Amino acid sequence: MFEYKIKKVCKQSGARIGEFTTPHGVIETPVFMPVGTQATVKSLAPSELEDIGAQIILSNTYHLYLRPGNKLVKKAGGLHKFMNWNHPILTDSGGFQVFSLSGFRKITEEGVEFQSHIDGSKHFLSPEIATQIQIDLGADIIMAFDECAPWPAEYDYVKKSMERTLRWAQRCKDTHKDTEKQALFGIIQGGTYDDLRIESIKETIKIDFPGYAIGGLSVGEPKEEMYKSLDVLKPYLPENKPHYLMGVGSPDYIVESVARGIDMFDCVLPTRTARTGTLFTSHGKINILNAKYKEDLSPLDDQCTCYLCKNYSRAYLRHLFKAKEMLGPRLASLHNLQYLIQLTNRIKEAIYEDKMLEFREEFINSSENKPF
Repeated sequence: MFEYKIKKVCKQSGARIGEFTTPHGVIETPVFMPVGTQATVKSLAPSELEDIGAQIILSNTYHLYLRPGNKLVKKAGGLHKFMNWNHPILTDSGGFQVFSLSGFRKITEEGVEFQSHIDGSKHFLSPEIATQIQIDLGADIIMAFDECAPWPAEYDYVKKSMERTLRWAQRCKDTHKDTEKQALFGIIQGGTYDDLRIESIKETIKIDFPGYAIGGLSVGEPKEEMYKSLDVLKPYLPENKPHYLMGVGSPDYIVESVARGIDMFDCVLPTRTARTGTLFTSHGKINILNAKYKEDLSPLDDQCTCYLCKNYSRAYLRHLFKAKEMLGPRLASLHNLQYLIQLTNRIKEAIYEDKMLEFREEFINSSENKPF
């Protein structure tokens, strides 16, 4: 069922266009995945996500385990039926959320004990439990339970964390049996230490997964460090499997990462920043709350075809935010997501034309990549 077929490789950069087949549809990569943490992309209906071209969304294992509970979701027929989304879904393992609870969790070889952020109740997640929760949720793509080391962190700590992630990856695979319904991806760790990243990817590939994710980046390190880690990993990434960079969603990061062989992205950034009035446009990033937009009757972005840009002005959008009307964040969220989806379509055109490096250079140095 789960096959990654490469349609085009850019002669200039090695960037790829591919198709990943899942039970709920074919995903064309490169792809940006909107984040629906709690079985919903905040404020947006599934039909609106379809209209802007979203192919796949991501939901969060940690949050759905705590509320409403994976057993209820299973009883409802799985995430697809529960949230009325008939396209592919990816669930993360919950590892990142658990490890970000720093003061409220205890890591052992067996797993992680933590306190719920909702009511303080104690819970335990192991590779086996995290995998079973995702089996219950029924996503097309599920993730191995990993330990996401913070940045910065000492070499010895990151090494032990990476080695534990490898052992946990094997335990996840041993637990996951139905490989026709769900694809279990392995996660590469190792911080910004080149030798640990190389060891992690070599050993994770030996376990053999249908896709590989790169975790532990975009966690506070300088972007140059992230790019260096991707450059180190690029020669080792399997050609016939999708490559997923977790938690990355700013336009410049996407462009730079596709040029380094990455196929899949997710991030809360476009919707989170949209809700505070920050928007991506073809003329640069803007904050719609700025006074200069009060009487600006032009479209937000004259190059965008989203519902907001076709129907409303910057002045109206600013008014909605200033009046604290819900429509403002909704329209802004739709726009930012469509912007990133359109960006991946432009990237595909550059790959088809064997001009990915030229596209990257033009984009990074353009006004589009800067605030205005």
